[in-house]
Amino acid sequence: MRLRCIRSMKRHKKDFLVGVIISIAALGLFAAGCTRDAERPARNPAGQTAEEEPSPAIQPEEATVATESIPAPISDESAVGEKDASIRLRDVTERTGVTFVHTDGSRGERYIVETVSAGLALLDYDGDGDVDIYFLNGAPLPGDAAVGIRPRNALYRNDGDWKFTDVTAEAGVGDPGFGLGVATADYDNDGDQDIYLNNFGPNVLYRNNGDGTFTNVTEQAGVGNGDQVGAGTCFLDMDGDGDLDLFAANYVKFTLQNHVIGESDGFPIYAGPMDYPPSADTLYRNNGDGTFTDVSIAAGIAAHEGPGMGTVCADIDNDGDTDIIVGNDAAANFCFQNDGSGKFTQTGLMSGLAYDSDGKAQGTMGVECGDFNNDGLLDFLMTSYQRERTTLYRNFGDGFFEDATRETGAGAETLAHVTWGSGLVDFDNDGHRDIFIARGHLHDNIEQFDDSTTYLARNVLLRNTGNEKFVDCSDRCGDGLAIALSSRGAAF
Repeated sequence: MRLRCIRSMKRHKKDFLVGVIISIAALGLFAAGCTRDAERPARNPAGQTAEEEPSPAIQPEEATVATESIPAPISDESAVGEKDASIRLRDVTERTGVTFVHTDGSRGERYIVETVSAGLALLDYDGDGDVDIYFLNGAPLPGDAAVGIRPRNALYRNDGDWKFTDVTAEAGVGDPGFGLGVATADYDNDGDQDIYLNNFGPNVLYRNNGDGTFTNVTEQAGVGNGDQVGAGTCFLDMDGDGDLDLFAANYVKFTLQNHVIGESDGFPIYAGPMDYPPSADTLYRNNGDGTFTDVSIAAGIAAHEGPGMGTVCADIDNDGDTDIIVGNDAAANFCFQNDGSGKFTQTGLMSGLAYDSDGKAQGTMGVECGDFNNDGLLDFLMTSYQRERTTLYRNFGDGFFEDATRETGAGAETLAHVTWGSGLVDFDNDGHRDIFIARGHLHDNIEQFDDSTTYLARNVLLRNTGNEKFVDCSDRCGDGLAIALSSRGAAF
């Protein structure tokens, strides 16, 4: 799997937006990530669905909304095409020096973890004001007879002028584990960004030493999290004490010993999340001395099991504390509402985030949040499985949401494909957040038994018109989205 780097050229502005995309077949610098699976398409023997990024895609530590003067929406439909022309995406991968290639460790055994790989993070690890890139990699799995250099994660330093240098070895962050999710933040309040990896297998915490190097402090910090199948992860201050705590979503109770292979029309396929017991997520409280305590039970997190994928921590009800939203794969999504002291109540059903407008639990992959209609409230975008639209949940206050996907057009071009990393990002500097969606199936043989979709797919860009409507401008925004891949995580 290679990365694509794509540059957004915003007209009438001097600044540029960089995105990074990890995909099973190629790398691109713009920003997106990698792989996955019809009425729910064939996914597992139970007929259920299940990676992000999230990937899971990158998860914010704590999301906030800034309100400014709001531009007038476009009312003249003839102006839509003209506005689309203001977004130009260019594939600049080749000139960047980023040569990272992702591996999912597969050799035909079809382990479920292969399908949910490829997270990445954007961070300024050396404090020079440039955005650097950290890529997660897979690891050899049983049946992988490959020899040679073991795949590792990679850190690319931004040298400016669209040039990057691989500094993995000197920085000491080349974890050889099977990476799934990643979060970056200053957990020890020393002024630089640290890195936490949510793996298949023991997790890893890298403390930034402030001199361009990192130290693996997982054992002393107490955040290894056992041998879980990881997913999204976030730093947050759950109790308002000024120290960043740590949340790690866990997927399913898969091991190499309970591995199963699915079947569809005689073809082997990856199993889905319903083929394995769900897992409870993990919450660590920061003790303020470099160590953490697992408070999953005491905080009310461990009482709920689900196949966790994308995760976002944000104040969904504007009460001044940070809540936790977990997208579950083929199960109701979780909304852990914070009471202000670090104790949580699971309110997914009451909040309106658990199901779509048809009352169905989707195969949620990625979770993103942002204020798409500039009303000062955080809305949520959740990507999902084939034959399920990417869903936009509009926040109408006090912690309640409604599915606004159909009326806004936010799910355009997503029904036929599996969707993964996403972004609510203002690509054209018009004051309105547009939508980026990474697409690509998890079954590499999907076209042998399902002619309604494809393994490789182009990613999607939906422009926000400013009147709570989105229009697909993917074919009118340059060559940055021209390539078809099986994408996963996305970062902006």
